[in-house]
Amino acid sequence: MPMTEQATGAHHPQPRARTGGSSAASAPHVTGAQSLIRSLEEVGADTVFGIPGGAILPAYDPMMDSTRVRHVLVRHEQGAGHAATGYAQATGKVGVCMATSGPGATNLVTPIADAHMDSVPLVAITGQVASKAIGTDAFQEADICGITMPVTKHNFLVTRAEDIPHTIAEAFHIASSGRPGPVLVDIAKDALQARTTFSWPPALDLPGYRPVTKPHAKQIREAAKLITQAKRPVLYVGGGVIKAGATAELKVLAELTGAPVTTTLMALGAFPDSHPLHVGMPGMHGAVTAVTALQKADLIVALGARFDDRVTGKLDSFAPYAKIVHADIDPAEIGKNREADVPIVGDAREVLADLVQAVQAEHTEGHVGDYEAWWKDLNRWRETYPLGYDLPEDGSLSPQQVIQRIGELAPEGTIFAAGVGQHQMWASHFIQYEQPATWLNSGGAGTMGYAVPAAMGAKAGMPDRTVWAIDGDGCFQMTNQELTTCALNNIPIKVAVINNGALGMVRQWQTLFYNQRYSNTVLHSGADTEGVPAKGTRVPDFVKLSEAMGCYAIRCEDPADLDRVIEEANSINDRPVVIDFIVHEDAMVWPMVAAGTSNDEVMAARGVRPDFGDNEDD
Repeated sequence: MPMTEQATGAHHPQPRARTGGSSAASAPHVTGAQSLIRSLEEVGADTVFGIPGGAILPAYDPMMDSTRVRHVLVRHEQGAGHAATGYAQATGKVGVCMATSGPGATNLVTPIADAHMDSVPLVAITGQVASKAIGTDAFQEADICGITMPVTKHNFLVTRAEDIPHTIAEAFHIASSGRPGPVLVDIAKDALQARTTFSWPPALDLPGYRPVTKPHAKQIREAAKLITQAKRPVLYVGGGVIKAGATAELKVLAELTGAPVTTTLMALGAFPDSHPLHVGMPGMHGAVTAVTALQKADLIVALGARFDDRVTGKLDSFAPYAKIVHADIDPAEIGKNREADVPIVGDAREVLADLVQAVQAEHTEGHVGDYEAWWKDLNRWRETYPLGYDLPEDGSLSPQQVIQRIGELAPEGTIFAAGVGQHQMWASHFIQYEQPATWLNSGGAGTMGYAVPAAMGAKAGMPDRTVWAIDGDGCFQMTNQELTTCALNNIPIKVAVINNGALGMVRQWQTLFYNQRYSNTVLHSGADTEGVPAKGTRVPDFVKLSEAMGCYAIRCEDPADLDRVIEEANSINDRPVVIDFIVHEDAMVWPMVAAGTSNDEVMAARGVRPDFGDNEDD
């Protein structure tokens, strides 16, 4: 089964585990299920999101007796997976979800794939039919290991009770070390029912798995030289910097060099949005300055980023003048999309710390980068093409204004989880992210329905923080049943439904590229032939639906009421709150780089092509 980082002759540290008392001693006459729960306690898992069913049911009996593991009964396994992801992204710990065999397990495939794309530490535990029935097409049998092999960092099939402790320890170690990712543990029902002994800590047996964390000193020195020699450098920061806990080191390097910083969709909050060195988010809907900075750069220092197609646009036209320093803990990413002039394999925190020392050494020798002309260009672009939006002429709510005011009125340290589509891009643009782990979203997979369960997981893991889900009416209808879970488990999230009556991002593409033929993007019933919702028609009525699930619900249609309803939502902390914001349907996400085109063709507000003049090296 494939793993992300490979090496030979590995020596593995023990996983972080709670120790003390009788946990280190053998405990005779426990079931495999009891051994599973004990193992989860010892690796420090405090929350499990799941739904019981036949094959996993033996594990649910001893879970009742655990004082250290809280189980949250979700309404759909997909909700369990996304909740575990939100928990992991907000806390930095491994998220845990649990499901039974067959359809229970296959309902976890989407959140597992989502976690794989975004490098989220996740352990999914599934029940499997009895070992002797595996391969017979038994009731509720599915080869979940085979199904998830392409989208897990590793997975295990456990058929012996005695293998459960070391498998759980290995799963948590693999999920959280190196490049984080999801690990699946599929346990046969008879292994859960069999008698065994329990001892902790187990020995880890992971030959060939030893992630490289310490970067090569020569490569670091070469990168530092390029930084000081460059005229137009850019620090291209990806989500790996947040996962490595390297945001403090990033700030030191940026301020030491004076180079501009761009943070990807997965890295928002890694560097303060308000910092003068921050030039915005790059990509298909990135800030004009960030997109153009990468295109005009003569050096790109990529830190925990993977040159994703949403960032690069048409790959062969991306950053044509730039040398590339690419630092990543996963060697498979380096050179995958863009050849690196200086490849650096290592943990982002160690890479940044070593780069700071190397750049300081260059400065000591009198080699200091001169970026004055570069910043003159960057500042001109920032002033000329700022992020912005137009208010609707008919006086209706602007979705951008709604999201901006939610961000401005939110308590300090609020965590925001977004669904996928227009509202996701507006939330990335118009909310300021000053701290890491305050922005959660589905970046790589683009999974609709992510926001509500992810916000639930984040709130379960960080109960003292305010958590807002910024959702669209399309996304909301995929997973809103988890509001019932929130209401029944004292998880008081707040949900903003940006309700434009349509699948907004798809409708935007139909407007721009399909001659305004709105095929199957209208969500309200009673739509006329132009795709406009009939006046007053709301099916479903999100306020009534949310109230039925135990939430406090409000509808907002008038801009004059905007601040009042947001402040009302912020003041309620004893139950989930849902606000149905009825917004203008024609609002679009700008800037935009059309799919398959060069980033040089970025369109600013209302599709206007910026004029940057000739590059000095053209």
